Amino acid sequence: MKKEEIQEIKQLLSAPKKVIIVPHKNPDGDAMGSSLGLMHYLLNLDHDVTVIAPNDYPDFLKWLPGDSSVLKYESSKKESDHEIENADIIFTLDFNALHRTGNMESVLESSNAIKIMIDHHQQPDDYARYMYSDVTICSTSQMIYHFLEMLDDIDMVNSEIATCLYTGIMTDTGSFRFRSTTSTTHCVIADLIDKGADNAEIHNNVYDTNSHARLQLLGCALKNLKVIPELNTSYISLSQKELNTYDFKKGDTEGVVNYGLSLKNVAFAVIFIEHQQEGIIKISLRSKGDFDVNEFARKHFNGGGHTNAAGGRSELSLSNTIEKFITILPSYKSDLKS
Repeated sequence: MKKEEIQEIKQLLSAPKKVIIVPHKNPDGDAMGSSLGLMHYLLNLDHDVTVIAPNDYPDFLKWLPGDSSVLKYESSKKESDHEIENADIIFTLDFNALHRTGNMESVLESSNAIKIMIDHHQQPDDYARYMYSDVTICSTSQMIYHFLEMLDDIDMVNSEIATCLYTGIMTDTGSFRFRSTTSTTHCVIADLIDKGADNAEIHNNVYDTNSHARLQLLGCALKNLKVIPELNTSYISLSQKELNTYDFKKGDTEGVVNYGLSLKNVAFAVIFIEHQQEGIIKISLRSKGDFDVNEFARKHFNGGGHTNAAGGRSELSLSNTIEKFITILPSYKSDLKS
């Protein structure tokens, strides 16, 4: 961000304001970690702060400090609309297009509040007065850390803020193994540990609290794993019937696509998950190297994200979506083989 923009934001935050923080629909660890981390910072400045998530999120994120105060728009629409309509400032975190908030889109568009976007995804929409957009940074949670540095308030990071931001960075970097994890990321993580983030406890809370049903669902997913060796591609499918059989809960398929990517010689992995209630197939795409799944998702499956991690959706049936995917693949053969 430009220095003058930072100075204007500092001035905005110099007196108590009504502030709303909004993550994207189906918020993940980075969305909730960045939102709650920023919330704790603003509360310490005596602002009136509310985090409003478009819908619910996995139980393995609900231990985060401050989670009990989060409003879910899908179940608290009237209260949420009132909060947004009376907001002075709205921070939108970990997304860069208002449609990513689902049913919140219209009320956010009509709000006269000053909007501040902090996000690391490609091709941002122009809806915010202030935009901190950087696709080279691994996570929005790391961007919140740098945002506080810009505001000369990094010393205000306490154990609650550190825990939230560490969680967001850890989850969006695949426990620091993705290429987006830089030396700067490790320096930030080191400082967050020094400021009170318990790295072992955080990892345990996020990754080591599986239910029996979730592990059975993972077994089903791996049984469904298919490989297309001539295209260095793998894919997994899960039908609604299979999800129901193993008592699927939000977040149970988090990270499953990475099993396909872990196969030797696989550069592109996809998971297709049937969601009958919304009438769509949810798609997660991952890649190694230079194969751009953001471009692939945007062009073929109404999605987007990062070069090596993106999401999409299809309104076709599960079988027809997979057939479409398989039909498209050969046109990317040279990219996938390289």
